[in-house]
Amino acid sequence: MREYFSDLHIHIGRTYKGKAVKITASKTLTFSRILEEAADRKGLDMVGIIDMHSPEVLEEMADLIQAGLVQELPRGGLRYKDTTIILGSEVELRFETRGTAHFLVYFPTVRDMKEFSSWLAKRVKNIQLSTQRAYTTAQELQDRVSLGEGFMIPAHIFTPFKSIYGNCSSSMEELLDTSRIPAVELGLSSDSEMADCLSELANKTFVTNSDAHSLPKIAREYQKMQMQECSFKELFMALLREDGRKVTANYGLHPKLGKYHMTRCARCEELVREHAEGRCPYCGHLQLITGVYNRLIEIADRVTPVHPPHRPAYIHQVPLEFIPGLGPKKMEELLFHFKTEMNILHVAKQEELASVVGEKVANLILKNRSGEMVLEVGGGGRYGKILS
Repeated sequence: MREYFSDLHIHIGRTYKGKAVKITASKTLTFSRILEEAADRKGLDMVGIIDMHSPEVLEEMADLIQAGLVQELPRGGLRYKDTTIILGSEVELRFETRGTAHFLVYFPTVRDMKEFSSWLAKRVKNIQLSTQRAYTTAQELQDRVSLGEGFMIPAHIFTPFKSIYGNCSSSMEELLDTSRIPAVELGLSSDSEMADCLSELANKTFVTNSDAHSLPKIAREYQKMQMQECSFKELFMALLREDGRKVTANYGLHPKLGKYHMTRCARCEELVREHAEGRCPYCGHLQLITGVYNRLIEIADRVTPVHPPHRPAYIHQVPLEFIPGLGPKKMEELLFHFKTEMNILHVAKQEELASVVGEKVANLILKNRSGEMVLEVGGGGRYGKILS
């Protein structure tokens, strides 16, 4: 068994022909550029690339396989250099009057993804685009994913827009066959301390992914997984916690840094910490953007979290670009010496870091590793800040 770093939620902004896929994502976020960034700069062992259902993305992938730059793996997934690619797609479902939520679906082979793309094309308005609303039911989607030997994960489960708990229900079991849900994605504004206040999540593996909309945001959040090898089959076993495979650590932003952590007024933008009954206590405006923390207080069935024995440590960590004083020039110097961001974050020693970027920045990187950063809370669509 070995431990591997993985980020399982990376969007595609444009196809290799320049056609939009995730409209809100960067134009540089193409399939090929993601592979280069993840393997060469980030140092990730596994990436889940979302939007692989898009026909032109499938074309680009086929060209790379034909050229021998990408290889299909016997136990599912693709390989680029030392990085494994898991083929994924994000689907939006509407639950009648309850609201809409996003789901991540993953498949083991190119053939499975092509067949899913054909199925999905009949149920969305534009198969080229990311995260289209599928005119189907949750049961039908779960059945189709299982038919392709894939699995499904509810995405960013607490965010105020497009999530199971954020705007659909106080119980996942009311909407899904949870026996077929191996894991849930926490999202940027929550962590294990918060999520384990919901008892129905006790048997679910937590994943922490970047939901990257640009190349620098890849590995903004990620996890360390114990597996025999990097493949689709091993990933699925790790999420199910079978035969020693498991998530051994979650690395994510401190919830206070998440842009939807606290409720914020849509007009005056003040954070609203107390119960306000839908009206801003500062300016009286009626539109409040409900924060993840506030929503959890409403739906939690535990006052304090209860962590099951299988729950790994959640390590509060910020991307290197967030660290004060670590600008592009110093970042390139670090990469020259240590090769990848994973090496900087997990391997390089304090004295080695200090020899490249000085004691002050090196100490901040070490404080980042131990979760000792001083933070300013975020909310209402605005990220928090690192103060020191």
